[in-house]
Amino acid sequence: MKKIINASGAPKAIGCYSQAVEENGFVFTSGLLPIDPVTSETFTGDVRVQTEIILKNLESILKEAGCALKHVVKTTVFMTDLTQFAEMNAVYSTFFKDNPPARTTLQVAALPKGSAVQIEAIARK
Repeated sequence: MKKIINASGAPKAIGCYSQAVEENGFVFTSGLLPIDPVTSETFTGDVRVQTEIILKNLESILKEAGCALKHVVKTTVFMTDLTQFAEMNAVYSTFFKDNPPARTTLQVAALPKGSAVQIEAIARK
């Protein structure tokens, strides 16, 4: 049965979607932006900082769902400028040190709220 995940340690959805949905032992997150969960402000500066904020929010959502980063099997990273891939990847790799998930990284024309990075994930409990 589908279960909606709402983590208080992550920013509230900015549209008509859930932070994550659990179904049959899988947790599917929505695309996460670099939004501070306390102030709801979007950080639009350095890509490294954006990536760190996003992955900390992902950790909060996964914790609420009863799992952790080690359970992530797939991520999709959206970036507005792939020339900044190395900066994003440097931070990303600190969160997924051992047995990293499968990943797709795409360049897009724009992201909500002027963000340079957005990440979505699928985890298996």
